[in-house]
Amino acid sequence: MNAIIEFINMNVPDRVLKLWAGVHTTPGEVLVSVFVLMLAIVLNWFMRKPVRSWIRHYLYHHRREVFFRFLFYRIDKLMRPLRLFISVILLKISIEIFTVQEMIDTLFFSLYWFFFFWFVYEVIKFLLYTTLVSKLKRQRMARMELFNLFLNITRVFIAILLVIFILSHLGVDLTALVTSLGIGGAIIGLSAKDTLTNFFDSIRLVSEDAFRQGDWIETRDLEGFVTEMGLSSTKIRTFDNAMVTVPNSRLVNDYIKNWSRRMVGRRIKFHIRIKYTQDMAEVERVIYEIYEMLHRHPDIVNENKLPYLKSMKMTYEDGLFNLDDKYGVRRTLLVYLDELDKYSMNILVYAFSISVNWEEWLGVKQNVIGKIMNIIEESELELAIPIYEVKATLEKKDMQA
Repeated sequence: MNAIIEFINMNVPDRVLKLWAGVHTTPGEVLVSVFVLMLAIVLNWFMRKPVRSWIRHYLYHHRREVFFRFLFYRIDKLMRPLRLFISVILLKISIEIFTVQEMIDTLFFSLYWFFFFWFVYEVIKFLLYTTLVSKLKRQRMARMELFNLFLNITRVFIAILLVIFILSHLGVDLTALVTSLGIGGAIIGLSAKDTLTNFFDSIRLVSEDAFRQGDWIETRDLEGFVTEMGLSSTKIRTFDNAMVTVPNSRLVNDYIKNWSRRMVGRRIKFHIRIKYTQDMAEVERVIYEIYEMLHRHPDIVNENKLPYLKSMKMTYEDGLFNLDDKYGVRRTLLVYLDELDKYSMNILVYAFSISVNWEEWLGVKQNVIGKIMNIIEESELELAIPIYEVKATLEKKDMQA
Protein backbone atom coordinates (compact mmCIF):
# COMPACT_ATOMS: atom_id res chain seq x y z
CA MET A 1 0.00 0.00 0.00
CA ASN A 2 2.85 2.41 0.87
CA ALA A 3 4.52 1.69 -2.47
CA ILE A 4 1.34 2.68 -4.32
CA ILE A 5 1.04 5.91 -2.32
CA GLU A 6 4.68 6.83 -3.01
CA PHE A 7 4.25 6.04 -6.70
CA ILE A 8 1.23 8.40 -6.91
CA ASN A 9 3.05 11.16 -4.99
CA MET A 10 6.06 10.94 -7.34
CA ASN A 11 3.84 11.37 -10.39
CA VAL A 12 1.76 14.26 -9.08
CA PRO A 13 2.47 17.58 -10.90
CA ASP A 14 4.49 20.19 -8.97
CA ARG A 15 1.74 22.82 -9.05
CA VAL A 16 -0.61 20.33 -7.35
CA LEU A 17 2.04 19.69 -4.69
CA LYS A 18 2.36 23.45 -4.10
CA LEU A 19 -1.40 23.73 -3.59
CA TRP A 20 -1.23 20.70 -1.28
CA ALA A 21 1.54 22.21 0.85
CA GLY A 22 -0.75 23.26 3.73
CA VAL A 23 -2.47 19.90 4.02
CA HIS A 24 -1.15 17.29 6.47
CA THR A 25 -1.81 14.42 4.06
CA THR A 26 -0.34 13.63 0.68
CA PRO A 27 -2.34 13.35 -2.60
CA GLY A 28 -1.42 9.67 -2.81
CA GLU A 29 -2.95 8.97 0.60
CA VAL A 30 -6.17 10.76 -0.30
CA LEU A 31 -6.49 9.06 -3.70
CA VAL A 32 -5.80 5.58 -2.31
CA SER A 33 -8.16 6.16 0.61
CA VAL A 34 -10.97 7.38 -1.68
CA PHE A 35 -10.33 4.48 -4.06
CA VAL A 36 -10.54 1.89 -1.25
CA LEU A 37 -13.68 3.56 0.10
CA MET A 38 -15.31 3.55 -3.34
CA LEU A 39 -14.25 -0.09 -3.77
CA ALA A 40 -16.04 -0.94 -0.52
CA ILE A 41 -19.21 0.82 -1.71
CA VAL A 42 -19.08 -0.85 -5.15
CA LEU A 43 -18.47 -4.34 -3.69
CA ASN A 44 -21.29 -3.85 -1.19
CA TRP A 45 -23.66 -2.82 -3.98
CA PHE A 46 -22.46 -5.61 -6.27
CA MET A 47 -23.07 -8.33 -3.66
CA ARG A 48 -26.37 -6.80 -2.60
CA LYS A 49 -27.85 -6.28 -6.10
CA PRO A 50 -26.33 -8.15 -9.10
CA VAL A 51 -25.04 -11.21 -7.20
CA ARG A 52 -28.30 -11.54 -5.24
CA SER A 53 -30.35 -11.19 -8.44
CA TRP A 54 -28.23 -13.78 -10.22
CA ILE A 55 -28.59 -16.29 -7.37
CA ARG A 56 -32.32 -15.64 -7.19
CA HIS A 57 -32.69 -16.06 -10.96
CA TYR A 58 -30.75 -19.33 -10.90
CA LEU A 59 -32.54 -20.88 -7.91
CA TYR A 60 -36.01 -19.69 -8.86
CA HIS A 61 -35.97 -21.91 -11.93
CA HIS A 62 -37.08 -24.44 -9.30
CA ARG A 63 -39.47 -22.10 -7.49
CA ARG A 64 -42.08 -24.82 -7.17
CA GLU A 65 -39.78 -26.81 -4.93
CA VAL A 66 -39.75 -25.69 -1.31
CA PHE A 67 -36.11 -26.66 -0.90
CA PHE A 68 -34.84 -24.12 -3.46
CA ARG A 69 -36.96 -21.30 -2.03
CA PHE A 70 -35.49 -21.96 1.39
CA LEU A 71 -32.03 -22.28 -0.13
CA PHE A 72 -32.24 -18.80 -1.69
CA TYR A 73 -33.48 -17.31 1.58
CA ARG A 74 -30.61 -18.85 3.57
CA ILE A 75 -27.95 -17.84 1.00
CA ASP A 76 -29.32 -14.30 1.10
CA LYS A 77 -28.89 -14.35 4.89
CA LEU A 78 -25.32 -15.63 4.48
CA MET A 79 -24.38 -12.86 2.06
CA ARG A 80 -25.31 -10.06 4.49
CA PRO A 81 -22.58 -10.56 7.15
CA LEU A 82 -20.08 -11.51 4.46
CA ARG A 83 -20.44 -8.29 2.47
CA LEU A 84 -20.47 -6.21 5.68
CA PHE A 85 -17.30 -7.99 6.82
CA ILE A 86 -15.55 -7.16 3.53
CA SER A 87 -16.79 -3.56 3.71
CA VAL A 88 -15.41 -3.15 7.26
CA ILE A 89 -12.00 -4.48 6.17
CA LEU A 90 -11.81 -1.98 3.30
CA LEU A 91 -13.08 0.84 5.52
CA LYS A 92 -10.34 0.08 8.07
CA ILE A 93 -7.70 0.14 5.32
CA SER A 94 -9.07 3.49 4.13
CA ILE A 95 -8.90 5.04 7.61
CA GLU A 96 -5.50 3.58 8.56
CA ILE A 97 -3.92 5.39 5.62
CA PHE A 98 -4.30 8.60 7.60
CA THR A 99 -4.02 7.50 11.22
CA VAL A 100 -3.60 4.46 13.43
CA GLN A 101 -5.06 4.75 16.91
CA GLU A 102 -5.68 2.15 19.59
CA MET A 103 -9.36 3.11 19.88
CA ILE A 104 -9.93 2.68 16.14
CA ASP A 105 -8.04 -0.61 16.19
CA THR A 106 -10.21 -1.93 19.04
CA LEU A 107 -13.39 -0.79 17.29
CA PHE A 108 -12.54 -2.57 14.06
CA PHE A 109 -11.32 -5.64 15.94
CA SER A 110 -14.73 -5.87 17.58
CA LEU A 111 -16.49 -5.36 14.25
CA TYR A 112 -14.33 -8.03 12.60
CA TRP A 113 -15.23 -10.68 15.14
CA PHE A 114 -18.86 -9.56 15.31
CA PHE A 115 -19.39 -10.02 11.59
CA PHE A 116 -17.29 -13.20 11.58
CA PHE A 117 -19.38 -14.83 14.32
CA TRP A 118 -22.53 -13.57 12.63
CA PHE A 119 -21.39 -15.34 9.46
CA VAL A 120 -20.63 -18.54 11.42
CA TYR A 121 -24.08 -18.38 13.01
CA GLU A 122 -25.74 -18.00 9.58
CA VAL A 123 -23.69 -20.96 8.29
CA ILE A 124 -24.98 -23.09 11.18
CA LYS A 125 -28.53 -21.92 10.47
CA PHE A 126 -28.00 -22.73 6.79
CA LEU A 127 -26.93 -26.29 7.60
CA LEU A 128 -29.76 -26.81 10.09
CA TYR A 129 -32.46 -25.42 7.83
CA THR A 130 -31.13 -27.40 4.88
CA THR A 131 -31.43 -30.57 6.96
CA LEU A 132 -34.93 -29.54 8.11
CA VAL A 133 -36.21 -28.77 4.61
CA SER A 134 -34.71 -31.95 3.16
CA LYS A 135 -36.57 -33.94 5.83
CA LEU A 136 -39.82 -32.15 5.04
CA LYS A 137 -39.20 -32.74 1.35
CA ARG A 138 -38.96 -36.47 2.04
CA GLN A 139 -42.15 -36.20 4.14
CA ARG A 140 -40.37 -37.19 7.29
CA MET A 141 -41.10 -35.93 10.78
CA ALA A 142 -38.84 -33.10 11.96
CA ARG A 143 -38.82 -31.65 15.44
CA MET A 144 -38.55 -27.94 14.71
CA GLU A 145 -38.36 -27.03 18.39
CA LEU A 146 -35.04 -28.91 18.62
CA PHE A 147 -33.66 -26.78 15.79
CA ASN A 148 -34.83 -23.60 17.54
CA LEU A 149 -33.40 -24.70 20.88
CA PHE A 150 -30.03 -25.51 19.32
CA LEU A 151 -29.98 -22.14 17.51
CA ASN A 152 -30.78 -20.26 20.72
CA ILE A 153 -27.99 -22.05 22.60
CA THR A 154 -25.61 -21.39 19.69
CA ARG A 155 -26.51 -17.70 19.72
CA VAL A 156 -25.74 -17.43 23.45
CA PHE A 157 -22.49 -19.36 23.06
CA ILE A 158 -21.33 -17.12 20.18
CA ALA A 159 -22.18 -13.98 22.18
CA ILE A 160 -20.06 -15.25 25.08
CA LEU A 161 -17.16 -16.04 22.72
CA LEU A 162 -17.37 -12.55 21.20
CA VAL A 163 -17.21 -10.90 24.63
CA ILE A 164 -14.22 -13.07 25.60
CA PHE A 165 -12.34 -12.16 22.39
CA ILE A 166 -12.95 -8.44 22.87
CA LEU A 167 -11.95 -8.49 26.56
CA SER A 168 -8.82 -10.47 25.70
CA HIS A 169 -7.91 -7.91 23.02
CA LEU A 170 -8.37 -5.09 25.54
CA GLY A 171 -5.86 -6.78 27.85
CA VAL A 172 -8.31 -7.88 30.53
CA ASP A 173 -7.00 -10.72 32.70
CA LEU A 174 -9.62 -13.40 32.05
CA THR A 175 -8.34 -15.64 34.86
CA ALA A 176 -8.84 -12.89 37.42
CA LEU A 177 -12.18 -12.05 35.84
CA VAL A 178 -13.39 -15.66 36.12
CA THR A 179 -12.18 -15.81 39.73
CA SER A 180 -14.00 -12.61 40.61
CA LEU A 181 -17.10 -13.95 38.90
CA GLY A 182 -17.20 -16.77 41.46
CA ILE A 183 -18.90 -14.57 44.05
CA GLY A 184 -20.61 -12.44 41.41
CA GLY A 185 -21.87 -15.57 39.69
CA ALA A 186 -23.58 -16.70 42.87
CA ILE A 187 -25.28 -13.31 43.18
CA ILE A 188 -26.28 -13.34 39.51
CA GLY A 189 -27.46 -16.93 39.86
CA LEU A 190 -29.75 -16.01 42.76
CA SER A 191 -31.12 -12.96 40.95
CA ALA A 192 -31.61 -14.91 37.71
CA LYS A 193 -33.00 -18.02 39.40
CA ASP A 194 -36.27 -17.89 37.47
CA THR A 195 -34.47 -17.46 34.15
CA LEU A 196 -32.22 -20.44 34.83
CA THR A 197 -35.21 -22.49 35.95
CA ASN A 198 -37.03 -21.70 32.72
CA PHE A 199 -33.93 -22.62 30.71
CA PHE A 200 -33.60 -26.07 32.28
CA ASP A 201 -37.36 -26.57 32.04
CA SER A 202 -37.18 -25.89 28.30
CA ILE A 203 -34.62 -28.71 27.99
CA ARG A 204 -36.93 -30.90 30.05
CA LEU A 205 -39.91 -30.14 27.81
CA VAL A 206 -37.91 -31.01 24.69
CA SER A 207 -36.49 -34.20 26.20
CA GLU A 208 -39.91 -35.40 27.40
CA ASP A 209 -41.43 -34.56 24.00
CA ALA A 210 -44.59 -33.22 25.67
CA PHE A 211 -45.41 -31.21 22.58
CA ARG A 212 -43.81 -29.96 19.41
CA GLN A 213 -43.88 -26.77 17.43
CA GLY A 214 -47.22 -26.56 15.61
CA ASP A 215 -49.08 -28.83 18.06
CA TRP A 216 -52.52 -27.96 19.39
CA ILE A 217 -52.27 -28.06 23.18
CA GLU A 218 -54.54 -27.24 26.08
CA THR A 219 -53.44 -26.33 29.62
CA ARG A 220 -55.33 -25.30 32.70
CA ASP A 221 -55.61 -21.68 31.57
CA LEU A 222 -55.21 -21.54 27.78
CA GLU A 223 -55.54 -23.43 24.53
CA GLY A 224 -53.94 -22.92 21.13
CA PHE A 225 -51.12 -23.82 18.75
CA VAL A 226 -47.44 -23.82 19.77
CA THR A 227 -45.67 -21.34 17.51
CA GLU A 228 -42.22 -21.23 19.10
CA MET A 229 -40.29 -22.87 21.94
CA GLY A 230 -37.57 -20.60 23.33
CA LEU A 231 -34.90 -20.94 26.01
CA SER A 232 -37.10 -19.48 28.73
CA SER A 233 -40.65 -19.34 27.37
CA THR A 234 -43.04 -20.84 24.84
CA LYS A 235 -45.28 -18.81 22.53
CA ILE A 236 -48.82 -20.07 21.95
CA ARG A 237 -51.25 -18.68 19.37
CA THR A 238 -54.77 -18.97 20.86
CA PHE A 239 -57.91 -19.55 18.82
CA ASP A 240 -58.93 -15.90 19.18
CA ASN A 241 -55.62 -15.10 17.39
CA ALA A 242 -53.79 -13.74 20.43
CA MET A 243 -50.13 -14.53 21.07
CA VAL A 244 -49.51 -15.74 24.63
CA THR A 245 -45.99 -16.11 26.04
CA VAL A 246 -45.84 -18.72 28.81
CA PRO A 247 -42.76 -19.37 31.01
CA ASN A 248 -41.50 -22.90 30.50
CA SER A 249 -41.48 -23.55 34.26
CA ARG A 250 -45.24 -23.01 34.29
CA LEU A 251 -45.79 -25.52 31.48
CA VAL A 252 -43.59 -28.12 33.17
CA ASN A 253 -45.53 -27.89 36.43
CA ASP A 254 -48.97 -27.99 34.77
CA TYR A 255 -50.82 -30.69 32.88
CA ILE A 256 -50.67 -30.45 29.07
CA LYS A 257 -53.37 -31.93 26.88
CA ASN A 258 -51.91 -32.45 23.40
CA TRP A 259 -54.70 -32.75 20.83
CA SER A 260 -52.26 -33.16 17.94
CA ARG A 261 -50.95 -36.51 19.17
CA ARG A 262 -53.66 -38.45 17.39
CA MET A 263 -52.81 -40.56 14.38
CA VAL A 264 -56.30 -41.91 13.72
CA GLY A 265 -59.59 -41.22 15.44
CA ARG A 266 -61.40 -38.07 16.54
CA ARG A 267 -64.35 -38.81 18.78
CA ILE A 268 -67.99 -38.45 17.73
CA LYS A 269 -70.29 -38.82 20.73
CA PHE A 270 -73.95 -37.86 21.14
CA HIS A 271 -77.32 -39.22 22.28
CA ILE A 272 -80.44 -39.79 20.17
CA ARG A 273 -83.54 -39.08 22.26
CA ILE A 274 -86.61 -41.08 21.19
CA LYS A 275 -90.12 -41.25 22.63
CA TYR A 276 -90.92 -44.04 25.04
CA THR A 277 -92.21 -47.16 23.33
CA GLN A 278 -92.95 -50.77 24.29
CA ASP A 279 -91.73 -52.02 20.91
CA MET A 280 -88.20 -53.02 21.95
CA ALA A 281 -87.76 -55.09 18.79
CA GLU A 282 -88.03 -51.91 16.71
CA VAL A 283 -85.60 -50.13 19.02
CA GLU A 284 -83.08 -52.95 18.65
CA ARG A 285 -83.57 -52.97 14.87
CA VAL A 286 -82.86 -49.21 14.64
CA ILE A 287 -79.79 -49.60 16.87
CA TYR A 288 -78.51 -52.40 14.62
CA GLU A 289 -79.09 -50.32 11.46
CA ILE A 290 -77.22 -47.35 12.95
CA TYR A 291 -74.34 -49.63 13.93
CA GLU A 292 -74.15 -51.22 10.48
CA MET A 293 -74.30 -47.80 8.82
CA LEU A 294 -71.35 -46.62 10.95
CA HIS A 295 -69.46 -49.85 10.36
CA ARG A 296 -69.80 -49.42 6.57
CA HIS A 297 -69.17 -45.66 6.63
CA PRO A 298 -65.93 -44.90 4.72
CA ASP A 299 -64.85 -42.19 7.19
CA ILE A 300 -65.56 -44.00 10.47
CA VAL A 301 -62.89 -46.14 12.13
CA ASN A 302 -63.38 -49.86 12.68
CA GLU A 303 -61.12 -52.87 13.10
CA ASN A 304 -61.06 -53.72 9.39
CA LYS A 305 -60.20 -50.30 7.92
CA LEU A 306 -56.70 -49.89 9.31
CA PRO A 307 -54.79 -53.00 8.22
CA TYR A 308 -51.63 -50.99 7.63
CA LEU A 309 -51.28 -50.40 11.37
CA LYS A 310 -50.84 -54.13 11.89
CA SER A 311 -48.04 -54.27 9.34
CA MET A 312 -46.16 -51.23 10.63
CA LYS A 313 -42.59 -52.03 11.64
CA MET A 314 -42.41 -50.95 15.26
CA THR A 315 -39.15 -50.92 17.19
CA TYR A 316 -40.89 -51.81 20.44
CA GLU A 317 -42.42 -55.04 21.64
CA ASP A 318 -46.17 -55.15 22.14
CA GLY A 319 -45.60 -56.06 25.78
CA LEU A 320 -44.05 -52.68 26.62
CA PHE A 321 -47.12 -50.60 25.81
CA ASN A 322 -50.31 -50.57 23.81
CA LEU A 323 -49.51 -49.43 20.27
CA ASP A 324 -52.90 -47.75 19.87
CA ASP A 325 -52.29 -45.65 22.99
CA LYS A 326 -48.70 -44.91 22.00
CA TYR A 327 -49.51 -43.57 18.54
CA GLY A 328 -53.02 -42.25 19.15
CA VAL A 329 -55.32 -44.70 17.39
CA ARG A 330 -58.95 -45.22 18.42
CA ARG A 331 -61.22 -47.89 16.91
CA THR A 332 -64.15 -47.96 19.36
CA LEU A 333 -67.61 -48.17 17.77
CA LEU A 334 -70.62 -48.34 20.11
CA VAL A 335 -74.36 -47.93 19.58
CA TYR A 336 -76.50 -48.87 22.61
CA LEU A 337 -79.64 -47.91 24.47
CA ASP A 338 -77.85 -46.01 27.20
CA GLU A 339 -80.36 -44.16 29.39
CA LEU A 340 -84.01 -44.02 30.37
CA ASP A 341 -84.50 -40.34 30.84
CA LYS A 342 -87.49 -38.61 32.38
CA TYR A 343 -89.16 -38.01 29.02
CA SER A 344 -87.11 -40.06 26.54
CA MET A 345 -85.12 -43.19 25.81
CA ASN A 346 -81.52 -42.22 24.94
CA ILE A 347 -79.47 -44.14 22.39
CA LEU A 348 -75.71 -43.57 22.70
CA VAL A 349 -73.70 -43.16 19.49
CA TYR A 350 -69.97 -43.41 20.14
CA ALA A 351 -67.55 -43.59 17.20
CA PHE A 352 -64.32 -42.14 15.84
CA SER A 353 -63.69 -40.48 12.49
CA ILE A 354 -60.60 -41.59 10.58
CA SER A 355 -59.48 -37.99 10.07
CA VAL A 356 -58.41 -35.92 13.08
CA ASN A 357 -58.69 -32.66 11.12
CA TRP A 358 -61.37 -30.46 12.69
CA GLU A 359 -63.10 -29.39 9.46
CA GLU A 360 -63.11 -32.93 8.03
CA TRP A 361 -64.38 -34.25 11.37
CA LEU A 362 -67.28 -31.78 11.29
CA GLY A 363 -68.17 -32.95 7.78
CA VAL A 364 -68.13 -36.63 8.85
CA LYS A 365 -70.22 -35.87 11.94
CA GLN A 366 -72.80 -33.97 9.88
CA ASN A 367 -73.02 -36.84 7.40
CA VAL A 368 -73.48 -39.39 10.20
CA ILE A 369 -76.24 -37.34 11.86
CA GLY A 370 -78.04 -37.00 8.52
CA LYS A 371 -77.97 -40.76 7.90
CA ILE A 372 -79.20 -41.48 11.44
CA MET A 373 -82.08 -39.06 10.93
CA ASN A 374 -83.03 -40.97 7.74
CA ILE A 375 -82.96 -44.30 9.60
CA ILE A 376 -85.26 -42.98 12.34
CA GLU A 377 -87.59 -41.37 9.80
CA GLU A 378 -88.03 -44.73 8.03
CA SER A 379 -88.72 -46.53 11.32
CA GLU A 380 -91.67 -46.52 13.66
CA LEU A 381 -89.76 -44.58 16.31
CA GLU A 382 -90.14 -40.85 16.90
CA LEU A 383 -87.71 -38.31 18.22
CA ALA A 384 -88.53 -37.02 21.69
CA ILE A 385 -89.13 -33.30 21.51
CA PRO A 386 -89.86 -31.43 24.78
CA ILE A 387 -93.37 -29.91 24.77
CA TYR A 388 -94.39 -27.30 27.28
CA GLU A 389 -98.11 -26.82 28.04
CA VAL A 390 -99.35 -23.56 29.51
CA LYS A 391 -102.72 -23.72 31.33
CA ALA A 392 -104.50 -20.49 32.19
CA THR A 393 -107.25 -20.34 34.83
CA LEU A 394 -109.76 -17.53 35.15
CA GLU A 395 -111.21 -16.34 38.42
CA LYS A 396 -115.01 -16.72 38.97
CA LYS A 397 -115.72 -12.97 38.89
CA ASP A 398 -113.92 -12.68 35.58
CA MET A 399 -116.11 -15.47 34.14
CA GLN A 400 -119.30 -13.75 35.34
CA ALA A 401 -118.25 -10.51 33.75
